[in-house]
Amino acid sequence: MKPTAKFIVLHPSVHKSGGFGGPIVPSHRAWLAVLAVFIFTFAFTIITTREPTTISKNPPAAGKPNSQLPKPVFDALLHYASANSTSSDRMSADEVKAVAAVLRRCNPPCNFLVFGLTHETLLWNSLNHNGRTVFIDESSYLVSKLEEKHPFIEAFDVQFTTKVSELYDLMEHYKQEISNECRPVQNLLFSDCRLAINDLPNHVYDVPWDVILVDGPRGYFAAAPGRMAAIFTAAVLARSKRVSGGGETHVFVHEIEREVERICSEEFLCKNNSVETKNRLGHFVVAKMEPNLNRFEFCPTSDSSSVSPN
Repeated sequence: MKPTAKFIVLHPSVHKSGGFGGPIVPSHRAWLAVLAVFIFTFAFTIITTREPTTISKNPPAAGKPNSQLPKPVFDALLHYASANSTSSDRMSADEVKAVAAVLRRCNPPCNFLVFGLTHETLLWNSLNHNGRTVFIDESSYLVSKLEEKHPFIEAFDVQFTTKVSELYDLMEHYKQEISNECRPVQNLLFSDCRLAINDLPNHVYDVPWDVILVDGPRGYFAAAPGRMAAIFTAAVLARSKRVSGGGETHVFVHEIEREVERICSEEFLCKNNSVETKNRLGHFVVAKMEPNLNRFEFCPTSDSSSVSPN
């Protein structure tokens, strides 16, 4: 039987005398102290003897889905419901659907690597629920703020050493080092290719990425880092994928109409791997390449892009 609440009434023992042999009159302070003790005792008794909550008494039945939204999904819905952004670098509905469709078809858990923190960041993390999503961005400040607000998100900052204005110089460097430091199959962690991102946490290079989205770093002015290194790194990760047998990686490049994105996509991801282009989003499917000392090109010779300035 459930114990019933017990009330404890305390009588004041502190009195103030009106004089020797006179009447005993309780002081105001004494009565206030008694009242405070009574209220505390009453509240404590009620709290410690009340019924357990409905949730603890009736846990979800085995096999019955939990109606509560996962926190990443909840945060994403809250973010987009309250967002009022008209930024031109946001993805269109068709572009978002193209990425979402691939994530939906991906056998869980899906490994999703994203270059750039954007308006869609929480959405990507939510769409890949139960999979692994990692974000790479040029801004340590944005990464720290993201982790502060959403500690369940995995994000890393990286310092890009390339600039948009160096596109053709970097492509010449790549051509000279294609059989050495800039080869398509390699361990990027030890690469000295100027286009390779080699300062990420070690475990990032070991993950067999199923989907890679290049939507950063900035690339809209000459001194910006540009996305040459991100596209090159995505191409090498896809071809060096650590899986048994064959394997494919879906690589998306946003704002592919821009010069850097177009040239680097054609050179490293290849026209013959292009699946479709939705508005400003290019979609490529890149197959794993077995290490071969007699082959160093990313694409068939006739398929590579011209890298000469206009």
